[in-house]
Amino acid sequence: MTKHWFLPQSPDVMATLLSQADVTVAGSEAFAAWASGDLAQEQQVRDCEHQADQIRRQLAVELRQAFSTPVDQEDLFTLSERLDAVLNGVKNVAREAEGVALAPDAPIAGMAAEIAAGVRHLRSAVEHLTTGKDVATQEADEAMACERRMEKIYRTAMQALLALEDLREVTARSELYRRTLDIGERITRVADRVWYAVVKET
Repeated sequence: MTKHWFLPQSPDVMATLLSQADVTVAGSEAFAAWASGDLAQEQQVRDCEHQADQIRRQLAVELRQAFSTPVDQEDLFTLSERLDAVLNGVKNVAREAEGVALAPDAPIAGMAAEIAAGVRHLRSAVEHLTTGKDVATQEADEAMACERRMEKIYRTAMQALLALEDLREVTARSELYRRTLDIGERITRVADRVWYAVVKET
């Protein structure tokens, strides 16, 4: 009697991570639109955050089931976790602005545009982790550059607050600026992990 051995099916974990990256792009672009004055986009930001949470849970299940993965499992899990932190950040800024009844202004809009650009670069970096590692690291570097541009916007905005007399507004806006800038730092953390994953596989 002939015995047949079958390897367990391995889910496409890279496709799942890329789906999460796609939703993160959509959420960050909705955030940029919100920051530019389309306040109704806040709901889209929240919807994307919930959708990304579901995809992240799916990826966690797939990583437990996978017989092997094209990128180290720990790196995939960490990339997913850090992408989730980016989307949580944009949702929290929009909610905070609503909570203190402050509309987004030009500095937040400028930083939000850089966030959307940075996340698009992260999405491309994830896509190329298995097809072109040089492209992946180049895209990670471009994402980091977005944070540096955000820092310039942040410093200029904080200096401008010195001209305001309303202490409540100064306090609220400075906190919103700080929270928005923090999203840039989260983007850099994703980019750092892309670099780590590539170096480890080299």
